[in-house]
Amino acid sequence: MELIKQLVEIPSPSGNTQKIIQFIEDELGGLGLDMKRNHKGGLLITIPGEDKSRHRMLTAHVDALGAMVKEVKGNGRLRLSMIGGFRWNAVEGENCQIETSSGKVYTGTILMHQTSVHVYKDAGEAKRDEVNIEVRIDEKVRNGEDVRDLGIEVGDFVSFDPRAEITDSGFIKSRHLDDKASVAMLMKLIRHICSEEIRLPYTTHFLISNNEEIGYGGNSNIPAETVEYLAVDMGAIGDGQSTDEYTVSICAKDSSGPYHYGFRKHLVRLAEENGIDYKVDIYPYYGSDASAAIRAGFDIVHGLIGAGIDSSHAYERTHESSILHTETLLWHYVRSSMADA
Repeated sequence: MELIKQLVEIPSPSGNTQKIIQFIEDELGGLGLDMKRNHKGGLLITIPGEDKSRHRMLTAHVDALGAMVKEVKGNGRLRLSMIGGFRWNAVEGENCQIETSSGKVYTGTILMHQTSVHVYKDAGEAKRDEVNIEVRIDEKVRNGEDVRDLGIEVGDFVSFDPRAEITDSGFIKSRHLDDKASVAMLMKLIRHICSEEIRLPYTTHFLISNNEEIGYGGNSNIPAETVEYLAVDMGAIGDGQSTDEYTVSICAKDSSGPYHYGFRKHLVRLAEENGIDYKVDIYPYYGSDASAAIRAGFDIVHGLIGAGIDSSHAYERTHESSILHTETLLWHYVRSSMADA
């Protein structure tokens, strides 16, 4: 839980993930692992296994939702362009950071232009969109020239304050649990494998991808020997969903179509044999790094699991029991026979 909190507090919108990738490299650096960055900036970690002819790959992504400065407005505020799929109302009122190309960081707040009810009659009805949403910078600026004097320009990255909190009742609520909760789980799994000197049955790759929120984080750097590809992401919660905050969610289908049936049944069997609480679900408006890999043409068996995350792509929440059940399924999976064996 504390590692998840550390990860969500490192700003990493898609396209600007160097700091969090470096953090993960530093955290795992003393384990003697084969680690390398791909050209896109993701991190590939490999642990040799008994069988080197057939490989597994697990992936989770560190890139998060965010924004980019679209326009420096004449009133000294910033117009934004979205990074990733969210709704403007989900970030209205949120504190943020603006990082300039020189590395200087300023704070601000994302607000409607028509925020003051004492001035704007339509403050409640005005459309929440890229025209009306703007950033109020926490600096003494009166116009666009003052903003540019700070070094803020079009193309600068804007990150949302995660407001991470761990409750006494076992919840963690924060932005960007999608998918930093899964990254923390993979980091813990890797540490455990190394510290216990566990020999895996198959050579296993862990891809910490950094472009999932924009659709192509895990569609490359997949070794030819890879047979099974498991995306560890989030289970979506809402009306009509079976996923909850207390179990591991195993995805049967998302917007890309069904996941591999044999692989899904293998994961369900592992859960049932090991007392792991799980739910099988369909995510109607969702895509993963595993589905991106399939679309890229890789001949792999693909699956998707994750902790159940409430209010996805907004102010998210999950419970420690969901994280535990997901971690436990991962632990049994990497030591199991392949689904086709």
